[in-house]
Amino acid sequence: MLNKDSKIYVAGHHGLVGSAIWNNLLQRGYTNLIGRSHKELDLTDQVAVKKFFDEEHPDAVVLAAAFVGGIMANSLYRADFIMMNMKIQCNVISEAYAHGVKKLLFLGSTCIYPKNAPQPMKEDCLLTSPLEYTNEEYAIAKIAGLKMCESYNLQYGTNYIAVMPTNLYGPNDNFHLENSHVMPAMMRKIYLAKLIHDGEWDKIAIDLNKRPVEGVTGEGLSTVNCQPSTKQKVLDVLAKYGIYNNKVVLWGTGTPLREFLWSEDMADASVHILLNVNFSDIIGIEKYSSVHFGASTDGAVDRNHSAGRGGAIPKLGEIRNCHINVGTGKELTIRELSELVVKAVGFEGVVEFDASKPDGTMRKLIDVSKLHSLGWTHKVEIEDGVQKLFEWYQNSLS
Repeated sequence: MLNKDSKIYVAGHHGLVGSAIWNNLLQRGYTNLIGRSHKELDLTDQVAVKKFFDEEHPDAVVLAAAFVGGIMANSLYRADFIMMNMKIQCNVISEAYAHGVKKLLFLGSTCIYPKNAPQPMKEDCLLTSPLEYTNEEYAIAKIAGLKMCESYNLQYGTNYIAVMPTNLYGPNDNFHLENSHVMPAMMRKIYLAKLIHDGEWDKIAIDLNKRPVEGVTGEGLSTVNCQPSTKQKVLDVLAKYGIYNNKVVLWGTGTPLREFLWSEDMADASVHILLNVNFSDIIGIEKYSSVHFGASTDGAVDRNHSAGRGGAIPKLGEIRNCHINVGTGKELTIRELSELVVKAVGFEGVVEFDASKPDGTMRKLIDVSKLHSLGWTHKVEIEDGVQKLFEWYQNSLS
């Protein structure tokens, strides 16, 4: 098991979940942490990833890095979503195995489940019917990732665990309109619509300078002699994303149900599982160990032999769906979410829904009974979380 001196590599440590996991580990006294930014280490580069593992030899890996986005990004960049994520997963998991990593935690997404899966979705409904088309490529990549973990465990006796979080939100969320998820995108749209109505062009300038939209920044907006054409350019680009003077237009009907989990809760669940849960706990076989699967007694893995092939696996029966859902087990409609955001922002304008645009999956509630049985439940409720997120967003602009 891991101890306070164990070297832990957090891939994606600047992201929404990765940064929260990093902080959670530090708070628990695990200070021997390694992180690399995308500029420092491109996880899609197999040679670079091998070199990193050769140099660092981490004891544990948290794979929280991914190529992500909302419905629009998933639709526009389908090839990127499957290829980039597959490269990241294959490189990190294969090098973790090659370098004898003791524990690996892989983060996926509940979009792995079928579009019409029974609700709430249990882990066992994986691969039982077709996926939602709009995020099919990302889902397939994440399914491949969890299957890699499961398969390495069964063939080589590794201890790799996959967790599938529901929709996440929280500190360090992505608020870029082109590729953000539903809650931060909605929050920023409503905030900007309020600023336009209030004539707060200085604040709009700060917002756009922090997070440009299609290359449009706030340059020239906050000057006394701001040209009308400069403001119109901003208004035109924001209108493309449904942002107007005191009005916001959101995609879909507003009726889909969604479950949301505060990212720091997700981090706490992840670290709890990393430190306290083993593959044997998940499959319910106490005697499961690397000895049954061809690892040598000195801890080195024998690539050429595995008792699992034709040996242990038939004795254990079919083992699948070993991943763990992570969420709250609670849901609300997109319209209800918009009402919470409106309240947090203090918006007094109009929120409309464009039913000609796709809704995505109509319901995505997960069953979290496995997670609860492993000793963890969420703490932050959605009403408090939305307010906390808006406060963080405002602070990020200062």
